[in-house]
Amino acid sequence: MRRLGIAIVGIVGLAGSSRSATAAPDLTIDGGLLVGQPAALPTGLSSGVTAGVTAGRALAFGLRLGWTRATEYSTSWTVTHSDIRMRATGALGAELGRGTLALRLGLGATVVRETRERDQASRAGLTGDQAEQGATSLLPAADLEAVATLRLVGWLGLVVGGGPSFHVQDGHLRSGFVGTLGLAWLP
Repeated sequence: MRRLGIAIVGIVGLAGSSRSATAAPDLTIDGGLLVGQPAALPTGLSSGVTAGVTAGRALAFGLRLGWTRATEYSTSWTVTHSDIRMRATGALGAELGRGTLALRLGLGATVVRETRERDQASRAGLTGDQAEQGATSLLPAADLEAVATLRLVGWLGLVVGGGPSFHVQDGHLRSGFVGTLGLAWLP
C-alpha cells in the first residue's frame, strides 16, 4: 500500500512538472458546488452549483454565476427559494508554490424566486392562488471571499473559497456566508 501511495505521488509530480509549477494561469475556468445562506429566507442553508471565469494573475477580473435552492417547512406552508447569483469579480492574488491565494470581491445581483405551497391544499379543495403563491425579486449583492486554487495535475486544479455575503432587502443590509468547492481548468 505504501508503494502505491509513493507511485501516485510520483506520477502526480511528473505529470505536473511539464508546466511551470509556480506560474499562475492568465485564465481560470472553474465550476463546482456552492453553499450558503439563502439571500432572502431568514433561515436554512441553500446548496447548488456555481461556475466562473477569471482572467489575470496578481490582479484578476471575472464573471461568476451560481444557482442555489433552499426549502423550509412550517405547519401550513412549504417555502422554496431559488437564488440565481450573478457577480462581476475583482481579485488580488499571490502565487504560492503550485497554487494561488486570492481575496475576491464580487458585486452584482441575486434573483430570488420564492414559491409557497399550502400543505394539504388539494385535500381542502384549494386551487390556484389559494394553493400556491410565488414572487420574484432582484436584490443588490456583494460577496467577499478568500479563494485558494491548487494546480493538481497538468491543467486540472482544485478551487476552495468562502466568506461573507451581503444582500440589500427592503432597504436593510442582510449578511450571510457563501462557500465553494470545485474543479478548475488552468490552461
